[in-house]
Amino acid sequence: MNILIVGCGKAGSLLTQTLCNEGHNVTIMDIDSEVVTDMVDNYDVQGICGNGLILNDLLEADVEHTHIIVAMTESDEVNIMCCLMARKSKARHSIARVRNPAYADQMVFMREELGVSMMVNPEFHTANEIARMLRYPNAIHVETFAKGRLDLAEIRVAPDSILDGLVLYTIPKKIKVHLLVCAVERGDEVIIPDGNFVLRGGDRIYITSPHSEIGNLHRQIGEFRSRVKSVLIIGGGRITYYLTNQLLELGISVRIIEIDEERAERLSEYFPKASVIRGDGTDQDLLLEQGIENVDACICLTGIDEENIILSLYAKKMGVEKIVTKINRSSLRMISDSVGLENIISPKTTTADLILQYVRAKQNAEDSNIITLYRLAEERLEAIEFIIREQARYVGIPLKELRMNSGFLIAGIIRGSKRIIPSGLDMLKINDSVVVVTTKSKITSLDDIFEN
Repeated sequence: MNILIVGCGKAGSLLTQTLCNEGHNVTIMDIDSEVVTDMVDNYDVQGICGNGLILNDLLEADVEHTHIIVAMTESDEVNIMCCLMARKSKARHSIARVRNPAYADQMVFMREELGVSMMVNPEFHTANEIARMLRYPNAIHVETFAKGRLDLAEIRVAPDSILDGLVLYTIPKKIKVHLLVCAVERGDEVIIPDGNFVLRGGDRIYITSPHSEIGNLHRQIGEFRSRVKSVLIIGGGRITYYLTNQLLELGISVRIIEIDEERAERLSEYFPKASVIRGDGTDQDLLLEQGIENVDACICLTGIDEENIILSLYAKKMGVEKIVTKINRSSLRMISDSVGLENIISPKTTTADLILQYVRAKQNAEDSNIITLYRLAEERLEAIEFIIREQARYVGIPLKELRMNSGFLIAGIIRGSKRIIPSGLDMLKINDSVVVVTTKSKITSLDDIFEN
């Protein structure tokens, strides 16, 4: 597909890399000529030094033959206007990054009335991701499918735990939990296991299950954590705004430390039920004064990755059970994992994944059956939700009789309100939502997982 990206900051650069790896024809545009030159030198893209609000610049970027334009500049207003101009210039689809909370209630209007195909708010989606982590304190990450009816959770196998040395097909008898281990990350390898696979201490495993079974699993293996009741957030940016709103609705006690006086006052006005402290989140005395050792969770959301890592390590030393760390730089994410910081979030990665999901859907067909897409295990694993809209060669046949390509596993089926952890006897039916986990990439259709 022909894709035009306007604005090449951190998120724009990552998106460019992602879409190039997917094999798309990417053109980038930025007002900074050095940024354009650097992108052209590093990626297989065409570069335009220009402004997305200047019609001649859009025409130079061949906007008339663009399938999708993605506006990723620092200005919400520029992004929206850029998409409107591109659509008027015959671009087929448009995506705008819109971050200001003031626009949150207008996104449906902007899509339906202004014709912007998709609005992406990185901070809002990141806040949702953190809220899921806090709702499931026993898991490293939890992704949801079919509007929350099925979960995919990432957990670590502790050495010498019940799971260490367990053969997968014995799980229902030994642990009596209804789940499916659909992928295992062991060192640098990501494996789609069969029933004879043996778990080892240190493995990261990805399981699909109904919501209640994740907590049940940790109760049975003796690693259950109680519900998060109190949270300390360090950093008061946009993510904190969206997250605090959700946490207060869940009845969770929230304390926020923010160094900027104006921002702290604004948060205090927005959230009178939260405790907002103006101060330096790296001040050890302030952290102790705010009772960091007594909170259930610590969320590090400053604008500096290194600060977030140091604060998270300190919170871990103080015995905080659930720690979430915002890190955008890929190299620091790898280092953080090696020192035991597991709950890492990245707004730019979240943005890239959401846009990739949309691109994959449009690449397949206008009525694509891709509903949700997550990239896991440092992007070496994908979990994709498809909906079966019409009769196909794999519908109505027991799964054990279907021949699947290697590197794929059907991890869950949602049929109305029914959640199915699939066995060989189950069949796919029209209107089913089907969750597929794969080590492959560029999957755009459920047909791709079955042998021809």
